[in-house]
Amino acid sequence: MEPRVDFISLGVRNVPESRAFYVDGLGWPVHREVAGEVLFIQVNNGLVLSLWDVRQMQAEAVTGPPAGVPSITLSHNVQSPEKVDRVMAEAAAAGAAIIAEPVTKPWGGYTGYFADPDGFRWEVAYNPTWGVDDAGRVTV
Repeated sequence: MEPRVDFISLGVRNVPESRAFYVDGLGWPVHREVAGEVLFIQVNNGLVLSLWDVRQMQAEAVTGPPAGVPSITLSHNVQSPEKVDRVMAEAAAAGAAIIAEPVTKPWGGYTGYFADPDGFRWEVAYNPTWGVDDAGRVTV
């Protein structure tokens, strides 16, 4: 098996509400969609974020509902601390709950966290030990 991830699927309570947040609020482009059931967003270099009705996802994946917010963090890495602040402001304007305001970390990075309508945590981060090119690829 190759070391890669092609899809990240999040089980969401309300697909139209998630669409409003990610597409209308953040301006992310829809790749494909089945209205009210699943929304596919091309996010980076062949990676797709799938926002899937949680009941359908649980039935297909043969799993029950999680207790609380799932322990997963999605990260959005940017080129500077100023860009972290801008992205956090964009997320808040789109309706995100700010979980942790951006701060400088002991390791030298600058990060903050927001939650989408289903509570999924997004870290917005600047890491001075590597770069991020315009295509979103990590450079060393």
